[in-house]
Parts: sequence; structure tokens; C-alpha cells
Amino acid sequence: MTFLECLDLIKLYVDQQSKIQVPALRGIELTVKEGDLIAIIGPSGSGKSTLINIIGGIDSPSSGDIILNEEIITKMTKKQLTQFRRHKVGFLYQTPERNLVWNLSALKNVMLPMKLTGRWSRGEQIRRAQNLLNDVGLEGRIKHKPHQLSGGEAQRAGIAVALANDPLLVLADEPTGELDSTTTLKIIEYFKLLNKSLGKTFLVVTHDNRFANMTSRALRILDGRIVGLHRAIDSELSLDIREEVIFVDDHGNMRIPDSIRREANIKNHVKLEMREGFATIIPVRGD
Repeated sequence: MTFLECLDLIKLYVDQQSKIQVPALRGIELTVKEGDLIAIIGPSGSGKSTLINIIGGIDSPSSGDIILNEEIITKMTKKQLTQFRRHKVGFLYQTPERNLVWNLSALKNVMLPMKLTGRWSRGEQIRRAQNLLNDVGLEGRIKHKPHQLSGGEAQRAGIAVALANDPLLVLADEPTGELDSTTTLKIIEYFKLLNKSLGKTFLVVTHDNRFANMTSRALRILDGRIVGLHRAIDSELSLDIREEVIFVDDHGNMRIPDSIRREANIKNHVKLEMREGFATIIPVRGD
């Protein structure tokens, strides 16, 4: 059953100098099942942060809809969106400064979102915060403030904060952008562990290609469109045997990888023909 669905999302920004509309998202189509761990990978400016901000109710699309657990997020009022962000979404950003309050201990940082919603008693808040910090390997650092933690530890504390209110969906925006390779791999392992143990749905946007092998599905985004899918051929047996496929949206649009275009000498036009049950792309010469 589909848990999260993005339907033909378009986002236009207006350049203040030229007054020209600049597309950040160009008809994003996306479906996510409950309990999925999905990475959306793309370079800077590809639209991935815009996409995650819209899914999280921080920004709104120019057109299109987002449905999460049968609720249409894009139809919500400002008040409803505030409640949605507090209760149903956990956010994890690139820098600890955005995830943590600098003068609070790790324990109090995790308790803070719970206090804002008032869903648990103080005793329950303490127990939940301790358990979440244990889950990310910080049981011995709960009294430490962010400046007393390493970069990786601070980011793990941020993961616990994102999970504090038992959200339906965890959104991570470049969560390893400022971490070294060893720490990055540890953060990826914690995502996989928490996804499996808590059953939470994780959506991670990043430029880091190492995330492509962390799960059974990783989507490629470029120029505001989902252009490819990196997946395990049989995720129940192994994540090691993988393939890269091209994404085709509901309008039939797809992007042929540059390497294949060069090798096949594809320029502006192609023919599509059915041959023995297969769709064949034929370059048009002299175009």
C-alpha cells in the first residue's frame, strides 16, 4: 500500500532581477511504502532540498499534490501544517546547529520536541529520550551539550531528536554533508538499523553516491526531475546485485543518460519502434 505519494509536483521560483520564472521541480512523481528507506541522490541545484521541504510542509508547490497516510498535505492550512510538522514529521539537517539547541544537553534536546507537543508526561519524556539516545549509541553522552560531542555524535543526537515525537516520516537533508567517510558510513548504518528496528519510513536527500547502495531503492534527481532508479535486483536475497534503470513519468518523459547519448550519437531526435516485443530507440541522423 502506498504511504507517501507525490503527484506531478511543480515548483517555480521568480528571479527577482529578471522576473523570470525558474523551475526547481518539473513534475515530480514519487511513491513510497510505509517502512521504506529511500535515498534521493542528486547534485547541488537538482531540486532535492526543495522536494524535501515541500514534503515536510515547510514550503508549498506551485502545483501538484502530496498525500501522506491518506492526508493531502498540499490542501492543509498554515495551522494544520504546523501541527503536521510537530506531530508527524521528523527533520534532520546537515549541520548540528539546525538540529540541536546549543545550551541544552543531548537528553534535554531530545525531550524538547515532546514538551512542545505535550504528548507524554515528564517521566515518559525522560525514558523515551534515554531509549532513543541508547538506540544511536549515545547512552554515555546524554548529559553532554552539543559542543562537547564530536560531529558524528552530534548528528546521531539529531537523529534521536528527529524521532522524538514518534513521527510517521523522517526527512533527512544532506545528513552526512559535513562528516568524514568513516563517520558517514556509521550514520548510514544507524539509518538502516533504526529503519528496521523502529519500522520508521526514512527519506534521505543527498549528493553522496554512497547512499545508492544503502537500501533496495535510490532515486536519481537532476534538473528538478526524477531521472533514474538504482535498485537491488532481488532485495530479499541481497543488496549487492544491483542495476540502474531509467525513470519514466506518467507523461512518458524520460532522460537518456549522457554516456549512452554520446555512445549512440543521439542528438535532438530519435525514433521509437517495437521490435520482437521490445521498445527500441533509434537515433535520427542529420538532425
